Amino acid sequence: MLNSKASERRPERRFWVLGLLLGLTALLFAGFCALGVWQIERRAWKLDLIERVDARVHADPVPAPGPAAWSGITAASDEYRRVFLTGHYLNDRETLVQALTERGGGFWVLTPFQTNDGPIVLVNRGFVQSDKRDPSSRARGQIEGETTVIGLLRISEPKGGFLRTNDPAADRWFSRDVAAIAQKRDLDNAAPFFVDAQAVQLPQAPVGGLTVLRFNNTHLIYALTWFGLALLMVVAAYYLVREDRRARRGP
Repeated sequence: MLNSKASERRPERRFWVLGLLLGLTALLFAGFCALGVWQIERRAWKLDLIERVDARVHADPVPAPGPAAWSGITAASDEYRRVFLTGHYLNDRETLVQALTERGGGFWVLTPFQTNDGPIVLVNRGFVQSDKRDPSSRARGQIEGETTVIGLLRISEPKGGFLRTNDPAADRWFSRDVAAIAQKRDLDNAAPFFVDAQAVQLPQAPVGGLTVLRFNNTHLIYALTWFGLALLMVVAAYYLVREDRRARRGP
């Protein structure tokens, strides 16, 4: 009698275990498919971004946005736009930001640029190695008087770099944080963006034109991975059902 009741409970227990496992595989299948679709959408967004940036950097330069347009500036609509400024550098208030480039380690030289229209724009003049951090070591590269700067509009990089926080009090900078640098250098009416200047042919001048324009686009690989895992869930469900049928048929 006891054996009969136990044998009756086994199919019922097997049924619930099978249902639980199939439910889990169904949830995983749906989740993996959703992640795959998300990566496909991200790929489309990335391709559109690359196309837009490529068009911006090869376009004719336009005047840098004035104060009336500052509140509407975004990375999606404005970053890497080719712009120009006319005015003069405030060389006595430059800021050095630690950098690692194709030329090795050193610093970006960010110099306030007083435009003829009134606003001040931080200009990343380019890269210098550590032995050129003192402006006196590159005096011939300092630009005096009125000049025109052409470069790429960049969005501020607040707070700091990876695991390294800017320290304005000690004048140590790991990112181009426009607001913090402007406050440290007492720059009134400073633009909320900075400009990566193109290279200039001057002795001892910072090396410009090093803006990195590479965008990782591995979304298709990730999408295929997620869809592959979803397919594995289908295979797993098939084997679960097949093995359950074999068990119910008995030896």
